[in-house]
Amino acid sequence: MMTILRKIYAFLLDSVQTFLIAAAIFLVIYAFLFRPFEVKGDSMFPNFYDHEYVLTNLIVLRFQTPKLGDVVVFKAPPDPTKDYIKRVIGVPGDTVSLKGTDVYLNGKLLDESAYLKPDIKTYAGAFLKDGATVKVPADEYFVMGDNRMYSSDSREWGFVKKSEIVGESLFVYWPLNKMRLVKNPY
Repeated sequence: MMTILRKIYAFLLDSVQTFLIAAAIFLVIYAFLFRPFEVKGDSMFPNFYDHEYVLTNLIVLRFQTPKLGDVVVFKAPPDPTKDYIKRVIGVPGDTVSLKGTDVYLNGKLLDESAYLKPDIKTYAGAFLKDGATVKVPADEYFVMGDNRMYSSDSREWGFVKKSEIVGESLFVYWPLNKMRLVKNPY
């Protein structure tokens, strides 16, 4: 009877140790390396769908800055308790303007054909008005959703500070039938 109790005790002790090690590894990965985010809404449609889950790389932006075309997750300027996912359109030093329904970057028409259909129109907002040009300040970014008609983005509320960017989207992992890498089109 005593040997059975010792075996049960050893099994339980090993199980608890295994669970604690797994939990510690998970916490380190979640806190410092990668974090899942749920896409909420249609602001990134058709490239990202409502209720998709995206794995976001938290560490890459500690060693490099976001680039044109990167899809980033950041604290929402209108409500910092929420996270938004958008595409980087302008980096520090760039000028962004809207003429009619076209986006211009540094005075040239921005080619968005790799991720937007040709019939997509980009309209002005409260921050970036039609015909106006804004210059992206140091350590800030101009971002837009891919579904321009249904996106609250930099056109409405301005730039996103680098310190508010949580990470760069890396991989869509849910639902399984839509699993894919998130690629920068540029």
